Amino acid sequence: MADTDIFDLQAFLPYLLNQAAEASSLDFQSVYKSRYGMLRNEWRVLFHLGMYGRLSASEIRDRSGLHKTKISRAVQRLAERRFLTRDRDTRDRRTEHLELTAQGQAAYRDLRKIAQEYDAALADMLGNEDVAALRRMLKRLAQRVS
Repeated sequence: MADTDIFDLQAFLPYLLNQAAEASSLDFQSVYKSRYGMLRNEWRVLFHLGMYGRLSASEIRDRSGLHKTKISRAVQRLAERRFLTRDRDTRDRRTEHLELTAQGQAAYRDLRKIAQEYDAALADMLGNEDVAALRRMLKRLAQRVS
């Protein structure tokens, strides 16, 4: 095998990005799963509603990049657990407006605080200068790729 045939997967940037994202995501998932029994997409929907207020599933899709079926399932589970309400639009019956209940808002505030602490711990581990550079680079990559 010639040297040009060697491919180092461990150094391949998309692979490294995915590994880092998956490791940190799974680590943080243990918090919201153990506290509220939520899955990743439920957490994401909850946070979008907590951050932006009343939204439709389409608006969440546009902001988050989640697939509509994943949003639909997350909305169903959050509604069953009384974390959000669903109101049909009077002009367009195909659209539902989603909004956090008091219970959903409390869960959002609790998890937001934990997320901020988790983010700060990661930042401490990497150092302020590296974190600032990493955030800039990830934002640049996200804009370039999408």
